[in-house]
Amino acid sequence: MKVSIWSDIRCPFCYIGKRKFEAALDKFPYKEEVIVEWKSFELDPYIETKLNVDYIERFMEVKNIDKDTALGMFDRVTAMASEVGLNFNIEKAITANSLNAHRLLHFAKTKNKADATKEALLKAHLEDAKNIDAIDVLLQIAKEVGLDFDKVKTMFLSDALTYEVRQDELEARNLGISGVPFFVLDGKYGLSGAQPEEVFTEALENTWKKHEQEKLTILNTGEGSACDLDGNCD
Repeated sequence: MKVSIWSDIRCPFCYIGKRKFEAALDKFPYKEEVIVEWKSFELDPYIETKLNVDYIERFMEVKNIDKDTALGMFDRVTAMASEVGLNFNIEKAITANSLNAHRLLHFAKTKNKADATKEALLKAHLEDAKNIDAIDVLLQIAKEVGLDFDKVKTMFLSDALTYEVRQDELEARNLGISGVPFFVLDGKYGLSGAQPEEVFTEALENTWKKHEQEKLTILNTGEGSACDLDGNCD
């Protein structure tokens, strides 16, 4: 059973949702049968990376709120994060475009290291206040998770894997996904937001039951003529 998760590196609730989903999955009896697929979603594809722009000031401008309101929102999400073992440092975060981070994630998917890479990217932005658009930062992350440094560097010298990022986002639009995190279970059932662990648990259990019920039933009708994948027919 596959669980596809659309999220952005810049999204605090995506990191919180990841933790809550993982907690539910870890207790799920059939977790070894679940494939988790990370999908790209940019909350603002046009955002410019600006090292000299105060993160809080920009947040206030985008949301059209005052500083006290902004800090209150940061405090609430930071408290939510601490409940699942995360130490957010959002006030010092760097305003950065996340396309290159998503490109690295797609590279990692080809090497079966997507989850470790996703974790490292979220931590870099939301806890360590690193620039997730900086190639040197992304190369260091690639090295830490065991990706080939030279191959990743070569990838960044081109526009490789940008198409794959855009395809994920196109798929999200076709599914009507307008916010993240968004979880699609078994290609049929959607779950939006950083839900409580018990909600993820219930969703996994219910989807698994339906998944098992919909499996193809092989009828025992005796031996019949057929061809196999090697072209052998009898």
